Amino acid sequence: MVVENFKPGGLARFGLDYDTVAATNPRVVYASISGFGSGPGGAALPGYDLIVQAISGLMSLTGPTDGEPYRAGVAVFDVMAGLHATIGVLSALNLRHETGVGQHVEVNLLSSALSGMVNQTSAAVAGGTVPFRMGNSHPSLFPYEPLQCADGELIITAGNNGQFRKLVEVLGVPELADDPRFARNEDRTANRDELRPLLVEQLSRKGKQEWFREIIAAGVPCGPINTVDAGVAFAEEVGLDPVVEVGGIPSIRNPITFSASAASYRLPPPGLDEHGAEIRAWLAPDDSASDD
Repeated sequence: MVVENFKPGGLARFGLDYDTVAATNPRVVYASISGFGSGPGGAALPGYDLIVQAISGLMSLTGPTDGEPYRAGVAVFDVMAGLHATIGVLSALNLRHETGVGQHVEVNLLSSALSGMVNQTSAAVAGGTVPFRMGNSHPSLFPYEPLQCADGELIITAGNNGQFRKLVEVLGVPELADDPRFARNEDRTANRDELRPLLVEQLSRKGKQEWFREIIAAGVPCGPINTVDAGVAFAEEVGLDPVVEVGGIPSIRNPITFSASAASYRLPPPGLDEHGAEIRAWLAPDDSASDD
């Protein structure tokens, strides 16, 4: 199989495009990843994750309500397109087991973005609704956002009436569950500006980690806003064993576990040009063959 992310058509001059390769090896599964597809409208456009975050509309959904649009903290569509390409390649390999013939699998960042924005793009396409950023708030649920504690913010997601009742009981204000302004989710959502300070007043009595333990124990989903290192530490705390060390170099473990075929870690990430000579020798023409 082949995976490439050259600009569409860029490998044809080397005789390495899909049509040329497949003519020699019809079993090849050949995956191409581009920014905007191989059609005449998108093939010439350079594809960078940040550009696709902007063009797809993701940035219009990210950031404070009355502020500037923000990019995501990681190259989400680069990652997502890679995962989509993996799914496509596995599907093509599965079909090849039946037919003996490979195929061309094409993925582009913009299509991955539109698919990955799920309910937001569906609302625009099917409902004619153009969503806009709401900061960390949810359009139809409250509380479902960060709330300030004594030493930082805690995400609290009380998604139904039962969870809200448990939440206010833990916070020491059980009467809020029977307040007609907050009795149902639609009431809490409509009156969020009144409810939020009442919750924050109680949360400010303790730190986010202490509240996290107490609120989780009551059956209400929540989580502190961590730094990345704290996120790794929490994964270790809950037994996910997130770090693997290979050749003395620590890295993040494969997130997929298998009951019968565990992932193996044979080599550490290579150093700069570590295998350069080996690769160049493999690519170089065979001088002895040219002398014959």
